[in-house]
This record gives sequence, C-alpha cells and structure tokens, in this order.
Amino acid sequence: MKSTKINKENLEWLLHQPIEMQYELFQNFVNIAKIHYNQLVKEETEEKAGKSHSRGKPYSRWGSNPGSIRIGEEKVPVEVQRLYNKSEGRTEEVDYYRRLHSLASPSEDIMKKVLKGLSQQDYEEVTKSVLESFGLSQSSISRRFIEESSKQLEEFEKRDLGQYDFVALVLDGKYLSKQQMVIALGVTITGVKIPLGFIQTTTENSEAVKGLLKNLMKRNFHYENGLLAVVDGSKGLKKAIEETFGKYAIIQRCQWHKRENVVSYLRVDEQEKYRGKLQRAYDEPEYTTAKRRLLEVREELKRINRSAVNSLEEGLEETLTLHRLGLVEEIGVSFSTTNLIENVNSQLAKYLRKVKHWINSDMRARWVAVGLLESEQKMNRVIQYKKLPLLRLAIQSELKLKQRKVA
Repeated sequence: MKSTKINKENLEWLLHQPIEMQYELFQNFVNIAKIHYNQLVKEETEEKAGKSHSRGKPYSRWGSNPGSIRIGEEKVPVEVQRLYNKSEGRTEEVDYYRRLHSLASPSEDIMKKVLKGLSQQDYEEVTKSVLESFGLSQSSISRRFIEESSKQLEEFEKRDLGQYDFVALVLDGKYLSKQQMVIALGVTITGVKIPLGFIQTTTENSEAVKGLLKNLMKRNFHYENGLLAVVDGSKGLKKAIEETFGKYAIIQRCQWHKRENVVSYLRVDEQEKYRGKLQRAYDEPEYTTAKRRLLEVREELKRINRSAVNSLEEGLEETLTLHRLGLVEEIGVSFSTTNLIENVNSQLAKYLRKVKHWINSDMRARWVAVGLLESEQKMNRVIQYKKLPLLRLAIQSELKLKQRKVA
C-alpha cells in the first residue's frame, strides 16, 4: 500500500478493505492516525461547506495542499483541505489541521513536564494522555528525557554568540542542589537577557571562571565595544573578568551584597538602621553625594564595629561605578545589583529541587542547561532597556580615559 494513498483515505474507506489489509494497517498506528485525521477533516469540511457542490453554506471547497501533522515522534505528510470563507473573502485551512499541525512531540511535552517538577514516581500519572496514545513506559520516558536533555545541553554549550551585541555581563555563583554553579548571563544592547554558560566548581576561583569566559569567547562572545560586568563581592569573579577581558570591561559590584555583608557584622538591633543608611546613600543619583554619605556611614561604624568598616571600604569604588558613569537614574534599577541573575537562579532552583537523587555531574549539567533554556523563553527585557545605548557610550568614554592615563 503506497503511503500517498493512505494520505487521502478515511475510515469509511478502511471499513471496505479486506480484513487482511485492515489487520496489516493496524500494525502501523501512524497510518491509522492518518486515516482518522482524514475522517475528521471530511466531517469538518462537510459541516462547513456541505457535500460536493452544496449551496447555502458559509464556506466553499478550495482544493488542497500538501502538509504535515505530528503523530508520535514522526512528522507525517497529509493532504490539507482548504476552504473559502465567503463572509471574509479569504481562504483558510480546516481547524483540525491547524490544531494537529501545531501539536508538540511527546518528547517536547515530556521535557516540559519533567522539567516543571515531576519526580520519577509522577511520570506515568502526569503523562497519562501521552502514555495512552503512544504506549510510553516510565523507563522510556526517562530515556527520552535523557536523550532530549543531552541534545539540548550540547546545543546550549555550542550555540554561536556572535549574533548578539552584548553590553553587559552578569556573573554569579550559587549553590544549586548542594553544588556550586557559576552562571553567566549576557544582556544585549536592546535589553534581551541571554543565558551564556555555566560551570560546576567548588569555589568562585578565578581559574575556573576564566575557563568559562574563554569558552564564551570561543563561541564569538563580543566584548570589544566595552562591557559592564556586574558581580557580587567575589574576588575570583573580578580577577577572572579583568584577566580575560582586560581593558574592555568595567566592574560594577553588587550594592545589595555589599550592604548585607556590612550589616552582617553588626548586632541584630543595629542592622536595620545601617541597612537603611547604606541604601539611602546608594539611592543618591550623584556620585559625589552618594560617596560622601557612604563615608559618613563609615565614620559612624568606626565607633561600633571595625570589621564592618573594613567590609564597607573594600571595593567601595566599584559599587559606585554606575554613579561615576552618571547612569544611576537611567539603568540603576537593573545593573546596580546582581538581581538579574538572581531571578534566573531562583527559577533554576525551582526546577532542580524536585530532583531527589543526582546520579552524576552530567545529569546536573543537563538539568541546568534545560532549565536555563526554559527560563530564557520567559525572560523579559531589562527595565529601561532603551537607555542602554547611553551605557555603551559611557563605557567607551571611560575606557578611553583609562587608556589616556596609561599612555
């Protein structure tokens, strides 16, 4: 039986075939699904346009085109009945085709369901409709998830970054399911957030992070137009950025991390008071005013806690980078802290905490990659993204000033 014949026939045709042919066709659920599709299309067509040459219907038959629908893991060819909508004066496809053509594959469906929090014991119950349709067992779902997530991990780690025009890079290390992961998030000149890569490491040491950054460069990550690098207080992250990107990167230390680190040295009854003082200082848009107020806080802290003073002084200028660039009011909401990547980490944690047992590092990498790709689809542009060209101009001006000083 030629497949082109099956593409056009429906259930009425099947019932008139010899029993041997019916039995043979039932061995192949794809062909049965095609026949069922044709039956649905026939019924819809007759409902909208009547039988051949019927009048008084809102639609007329308008020939057919080749198309495809997804059946299981296969994308199979079918005939697409077209109808002419008399009231709107346009042609359109039958509804059944549009719905079946847009169906996700079982693997895609399984990927989303597994990622959104299913344990091994939940697979069969939650994917009941898939199991009934395609006879998938728990073990086969596990294998499919491994296969699909491995594929996505490879694509994630190899995707070309040269198509993007990046103006900022956010780096942060977080414990995700009891393992330290350093994740890199890029922000384009149009405010689009792109997860770039990640590494599993015991600490945020500079050598490990440099490996991550050099991998981004191999994938055509462009930084030559200047880059704002937003980091927490980690010396390893800062060193890796400076040694990798050199004169092209300007560091913005996270003000939230600085503030919380300073107050952590104080008594509990003092923390809220100085948390507010530090935040009000950082909220000042002018560099000189913000720095003066921070130094005033430092003088107060000298009478209370020497360790808090040392914490405040360490890297203080780098927490004021956006102030120095004159861009606090324009983009400070997004780039004065590492909140951009904190949101990504939070979403990842929701995915990963559902896994009760991690078999190996490969499994962890697959889940992180799939989670980042899933999160990427939901990311909004950064707030005030239309101001980002001002950031590029300010960075380039700063870099030129540094070059003149060196010369």
